[in-house]
Amino acid sequence: MTASYDIPVVLDRREGPYGEVVLRRHGELLQIIANGCFLMDTSDGRSERLLVDAAREALGPRAEPNVLIGGLGVGFSLAHAAADPRWGAITVVERERAIIDWHLDGALAALSAYAITDPRTEIVERDLIAYVNETSDTFDALCLDIDNGPDWTVTEGNDDLYSPSGLTSCARVLKPGGVLAVWSAQPSPEFEGTLWNAGFQQVRTEEIPVARGVPDVVHIAVRPG
Repeated sequence: MTASYDIPVVLDRREGPYGEVVLRRHGELLQIIANGCFLMDTSDGRSERLLVDAAREALGPRAEPNVLIGGLGVGFSLAHAAADPRWGAITVVERERAIIDWHLDGALAALSAYAITDPRTEIVERDLIAYVNETSDTFDALCLDIDNGPDWTVTEGNDDLYSPSGLTSCARVLKPGGVLAVWSAQPSPEFEGTLWNAGFQQVRTEEIPVARGVPDVVHIAVRPG
């Protein structure tokens, strides 16, 4: 009997420190679900690639900049950064052990294996908010893709990251002239204002067209030099 492709199949289900995380297959797609909330799937990746490219282009001719990627997800952002020889060190902070395992030896490994083994890549198992508050490292770019956007977070605690104090912490880990790029499932004029008020400059929003509904966007902002 052939399984129906209309019915998602759970490949792994984990209970972690932030709740339930599920990896499932729906037809040819792999999907990540957190606490019952759809996070992302392997259907496209355009917005994740734009997230990385927009940050790189905003840096200009800076040689071998290092990048901090917040959230491993299905691996599109990491894979795209690793495919670009212009990047120097690539650090990915992911708080869910399950997601890291799915990339190391699970169903997502086929998408990211070459990127994870790239000598420039380091995977850090940590909550991003704690990481940006405590690390002594600094980066040329910080690409955030840990939520569905500043107005639609996966867990309540993530709200702090998009607040003035959270953005101050993001600025702290950026080098002068460094770029913050934030993925969002919808535009957020209010968040643009928060970026300006937090001291960022050159704030703008780039849209990623979608087949239906409101376009995905990437919010771009630059720490003053």
